[in-house]
Amino acid sequence: MFRYFPALIVLLALLTMAGCAPLAVPPAPTAASCPASAACPVCPLCPPVVPPKPAERPLQEADWNELPGWNDDDPGIVFGALLASCRSLERQAQWQPVCTSARSVEDKSATALRAWFEAQFRPWALVNPDGSRTGLITGYYEPILKGSRQQSRGYAHPVFGPPEDMIVVELAELYPELKHLRLRGRVEGRKLVPYYSRAEWTPQESKRSPEALLWIDDAIDLFFMQIQGSGQVQLADGSRVRLNYADQNGHPYRSIGRWLIERGELKAEQASMQGIKAWAKANPARLAELLNANPSLVFFRELPVEGSGPQGAMGLALTPERSLAIDPRHVPLGAPIWLATTRPNSEQALTRLMLGQDTGGAIRGVVRADFYWGSGSDAGNQAGKMRQQGRMWVLMPRGYEPPTGANSAPK
Repeated sequence: MFRYFPALIVLLALLTMAGCAPLAVPPAPTAASCPASAACPVCPLCPPVVPPKPAERPLQEADWNELPGWNDDDPGIVFGALLASCRSLERQAQWQPVCTSARSVEDKSATALRAWFEAQFRPWALVNPDGSRTGLITGYYEPILKGSRQQSRGYAHPVFGPPEDMIVVELAELYPELKHLRLRGRVEGRKLVPYYSRAEWTPQESKRSPEALLWIDDAIDLFFMQIQGSGQVQLADGSRVRLNYADQNGHPYRSIGRWLIERGELKAEQASMQGIKAWAKANPARLAELLNANPSLVFFRELPVEGSGPQGAMGLALTPERSLAIDPRHVPLGAPIWLATTRPNSEQALTRLMLGQDTGGAIRGVVRADFYWGSGSDAGNQAGKMRQQGRMWVLMPRGYEPPTGANSAPK
């Protein structure tokens, strides 16, 4: 058995060496053999949340020296109109001292009246919700149309008073904060549905023809009288009557000038009243399509032709070139307003004291007004071209403080 001893010794030695040697570590895999891992997505940087900027207060304190041209204007005409407005204004306590003082004024020179306004009032700049202080100033007028008491081939377009089946809902009776809003509708079964739009009303005209106040010779002239809110009608015997705004069908006003621009029929600078009338004359087959683009419809009442102009929203005669239509949600109806704008299609300054005596369906916004030019074709020429930028300051009795809240309507 010893012959195997040397071999056993060698075997034991090898085992001993193997036991003492470190364990073999497999080689690290190469980059080529390692599958590519997906890149870690990069989280986008989220912008900080910025709260919306609160709307600016519509009336902000101002000084008399901010009113351009204040010392150059004669406020006498506006003073007289303000006196007439006092019958309505002095129902509010804040206007009573102003009206009492106005009735005692003896010196009505321009200088004395400016001093009176400065003593009685304080100017407040009108400011849009975004903080801007300029806005659109348009013009309106009282057209003179040709009409008849009877329908005929030459007088085929009826003027109506408020229909008996139109129901007016005064929202202020339910929600005082909605005091300037009304709903118009008609009963259909047991439902109150919106009243007829202009297009829906057209088939009604033949049924209601006995109810027409007057008949007009031109459809586009009648349409623009509805836009203006009033007009005079000259009858065949030479007499005239005045048609004044009585109500509206409750549908929103839509500009037919804008409709023509959007369809490429007119360029923006052509979409004046004169340009629209020229388009209508050249496209008689599309006249109904054009007029029906504005669903709003105005109803009238007949009045005698007297005073300086048609009645405004306060029930008082408007004063040519001194009355403004304003948005009563932001500007108190009846208040004096300093206007700084330019004449139609011009850079010539138009700065003067006005009176906010009227409203209009298209007059929406803080710095927004419609300038009343008067009656007839000359006034219509100015009104039709007027689309200017301007600033406004409302004059309120001293001691007045605007209501809290940027959107609160002043009183």
